[in-house]
Amino acid sequence: MQATLSQKDFDRLSQFIYNELGIKMPSSKTTMLTGRLNKRLRALRLKNFTEYCDFLFSDKGKEEEMVHLINAVTTNKTDFFREPSHFDYLVNTALPELEELRRYEPRRKLRIWSAGCSTGEEPYTMAMVLAEVAEQNKSFSFDILATDISTRVLDVARRAVYPMERIDPVDNLYRRKYLLRGKDKQNPQIRIVPELRKKIRFGRLNFMAADFGLPEMVDIIFCRNVIIYFDKQTQEQLMNKFSRYLNRGGYLFLGHSESLHGYQTPFTQVAPTIYRKLQ
Repeated sequence: MQATLSQKDFDRLSQFIYNELGIKMPSSKTTMLTGRLNKRLRALRLKNFTEYCDFLFSDKGKEEEMVHLINAVTTNKTDFFREPSHFDYLVNTALPELEELRRYEPRRKLRIWSAGCSTGEEPYTMAMVLAEVAEQNKSFSFDILATDISTRVLDVARRAVYPMERIDPVDNLYRRKYLLRGKDKQNPQIRIVPELRKKIRFGRLNFMAADFGLPEMVDIIFCRNVIIYFDKQTQEQLMNKFSRYLNRGGYLFLGHSESLHGYQTPFTQVAPTIYRKLQ
C-alpha cells in the first residue's frame, strides 16, 4: 500500500525542497513526489508522510535523510555529445579565444567545470574532445571538475561504466580510442579508458551553498538543462555566483531552452545559449 501525500505535507515538503535545493516543486509534481518518496517511507518503516516530514525536518533527519531526499527528487537526464554544437563551438571558437588570452601563461592548464554533471556523460564527452585537442597541441593540457548534488548519479559517474546503447551518439573514432568493451555478451557495456577518468575530479555540490569552495578559478562552465528547475530569482543569483568562479574571458554554456535574457549578470551572449564573461 502506498501512503497518500496530503496537500499540507506536500506544501511542507515543497517549501523545504525549495529552501534547501532551490528546486520549485509545483502541485503538478504531487504524483511524482508521492511515488518516489514512498520508497523512503518503506525503508524508514514510517506509516505516513506526516511522520516522514517530522523526521526529515529534525536534526537527525537533516543529517541522515537529506541525501536520500535529494536522490529521490532530482531529475538526471543526460547523454554523450548532447547538444553537439556546443562541443564544436568549444573546440573551434572558445579554445582559440582562451588560448589567445592565456598566451602569456602557456603552462597553465585549461580548467573546465561540468556543473550538474549527472551520471557523467557530459564531462566524459568534454574529456574526449579535449584529449583530441591535446593530441594535436602538446602544450595544451586540461583538468575537468564535475559536480552534482546527487550522490547516486555521482557513484555512476565515478564508475564510468555504461550500457552499450548509451554510446550511440559517440563517433567511431572516439569509441576506438576512449571506450573499453566489456566481456559480458549478455549485458554489453563499455567503460571510459583510465587516461580520461584521471582527468576528471567528481564532487558533490549544492548550488544553494553560500560558497562553492572551488579550489581554483575555471575558464569554462557547462551548466546545461539544470536551471530550468529553478525560479527566475534563483537562476539570476546562481549565474552571478558562477561569475565569481569564472576567469575573465571565460565561457558559460547553458541548455537549449535556457537563457539569461533580462537578468543582471556580467555575461554577454556570443552564440545561442553560450555566454562570455568579458570583464
